[in-house]
Amino acid sequence: MAISESDCVEVFQNYVDPELGIDVWTLGLIYECKVQNNEDVNLKMTFTTPLCPFGPQMVSEIEQELKQKGAVNVSIEVVFEPRWEPSEEVKELLL
Repeated sequence: MAISESDCVEVFQNYVDPELGIDVWTLGLIYECKVQNNEDVNLKMTFTTPLCPFGPQMVSEIEQELKQKGAVNVSIEVVFEPRWEPSEEVKELLL
């Protein structure tokens, strides 16, 4: 089985942040996603806050969903630079 970047985006668009109720793709929590050899996924993501209580759960669940889509190896690096700021679109969704 193989995974593509579009498969990854589909996972991100369907994975809802448990606290905010909006998918992580729309929130802009995914900073970078690279697929190598159709099986290795290297991901840089952030949380809405460094102390996000759902952070470890989110990382684990996203990793599992990427593997269900065909990834063999998933590396997720959680970063806080640049700091997450909601876009104008997201601010409207949060109202």
